[in-house]
Amino acid sequence: MSQDKTVLVVGTYDTKSDELRYMTSCIEAQGGKALTMDVSVLGDPPEPVDHSKHAVAEAAGVTIDDVIKSGDENSAMQLMAKGAAALAAKLHDEDAFDGMIAMGGTMGTDLALDVARALPMGVPKYIISTVAFSPLIPAERLSADIQMILWAGGLYGLNSVCKSSLSQAAGAVLGAARAVEPPRLDRPLVGMTSLGKSCLTYMVTLKPELEKRGYEVAVFHTTGMGGRAFESLAAEGAFAAVMDFSLQEFGNGLHGSVVNSGVDRLENAGRAGIPQIVAPGASDLLDLPTWQPVPERHADRPYHAHNRLIASIALTPGERRETAREIAAKLSQARAPAHFILPLKGIEEWDREGEDAHDPDGLEAFVDEARSVIKPPVEMTELDAHINDPEFCQTALAIFDDWVAKGVVVKGAV
Repeated sequence: MSQDKTVLVVGTYDTKSDELRYMTSCIEAQGGKALTMDVSVLGDPPEPVDHSKHAVAEAAGVTIDDVIKSGDENSAMQLMAKGAAALAAKLHDEDAFDGMIAMGGTMGTDLALDVARALPMGVPKYIISTVAFSPLIPAERLSADIQMILWAGGLYGLNSVCKSSLSQAAGAVLGAARAVEPPRLDRPLVGMTSLGKSCLTYMVTLKPELEKRGYEVAVFHTTGMGGRAFESLAAEGAFAAVMDFSLQEFGNGLHGSVVNSGVDRLENAGRAGIPQIVAPGASDLLDLPTWQPVPERHADRPYHAHNRLIASIALTPGERRETAREIAAKLSQARAPAHFILPLKGIEEWDREGEDAHDPDGLEAFVDEARSVIKPPVEMTELDAHINDPEFCQTALAIFDDWVAKGVVVKGAV
């Protein structure tokens, strides 16, 4: 097999040389190439690497002696993470590699997350970690298409258990580098958020309508990680416009649920200068893990177990007022036009009359607060309809089309 793809292999070659070299040998045995990067601080690798710890430190604007003298292992690794991310981005711009893989415990994972975030979507990025899938990793550290593999039995030295993880990871990243189809970007991209077709249905109408106008539409499932991917791509400036109509992750983060997308939810599109049409879809719900006991403070609220992973309870009128205030605060920071659509008859399918989440007092509290706090330059349209009614889609498209006509949003590739 020809050596057709190159994988950047990142790790501490002073302490993990055997494991990293084993993974490199797996990549090469499958016909790939490896480009090695050492992010050690104190020790030296037993064999030469392609990019030394000195080069990594230099990419951070310091020397390795500066790193050592920085204070402690935390400050030292943050400097190395800065350098590794900068060097990886530079090497990728030079077409030096096609995919990235890194390995480590908490230290190595912390650094690897920054390296992954420095690479665009479509570049395979794998992290073999002893804390993969752990709640120690906050959502905002995750890049849109990151892959993590649990490093079983990998704390110290090679063994048959950790080889199983390492060999799979080597095959996965090389296979991904060969198979990946990066985003084409031949049409302007609209990012849209939703919560499945049973709760929020507007995407069924809006997606084909936007495609007729020459746009590609990516719909993100707002159950925590979907919103994280949405925010990650918004931060890269990937969208021509966003229709952020499902904000239940935002409320989750605000009111203490682990089912959230990080502290920067509802920030990155505005910060990147991307026009955004926003609506409060499903922001009346608070999600909880079904497999954990309901917190005592929520025990008297209506509860719905969606499956064995996720359940929902309703926010109180006071919490919904707080949600409206925080939405307004986020939108007020936007560097591009923002338009808030306020459906007066409901914001998700289950809050209709006769459904489990029907709460007219809670909805009125949100509407009343939104009227008070959504202020120019953010525009607001009150809509005498439910978010799942046809009028909502008509309103969103009218705003979008007006922005296209005015040049706020780039025209589609029709």
